[in-house]
Amino acid sequence: MFRLLILSSTIICSAALAYAQDSAMKVCGEKWQSAKAAGTTAGNNWPKFLAECRSGLSAAPAAKPDVKPASVPAKTPSQPILPSDPKGSPVLPAAVDAKFASLRPAQARQKTCSEQFQANKASDANAGLRWIQKGGGYWSLCNKKLKGA
Repeated sequence: MFRLLILSSTIICSAALAYAQDSAMKVCGEKWQSAKAAGTTAGNNWPKFLAECRSGLSAAPAAKPDVKPASVPAKTPSQPILPSDPKGSPVLPAAVDAKFASLRPAQARQKTCSEQFQANKASDANAGLRWIQKGGGYWSLCNKKLKGA
């Protein structure tokens, strides 16, 4: 267990070092290209320029951008998200079907809602809702209704 922890720590550190080297290589590469285009390499070749650039990057502290976190909007009670072109209200069952009475309540509600959802598909009575979707799909609405019934 301890060896695994040391091994995973070593891998993480190696990955972080590789990322830092890659980003330094990218920054130095961009500087080299601009210096080469401007003719200001001072007779240095790429390896020498890279060594000087990397030492300059490690000596200079990384400036953190002055970014303020975006304000998070206050949560409001969520309403089910209906499609942008609502086709009315979906047809929901009034109560749990009697044939599912022997099942646990949650399972009976799910099977009842599923049967109604499948029946609604044929007549396009789901109001554009999917079974499960962000903000509450057919299952969410149906389950809430049957819990309250």
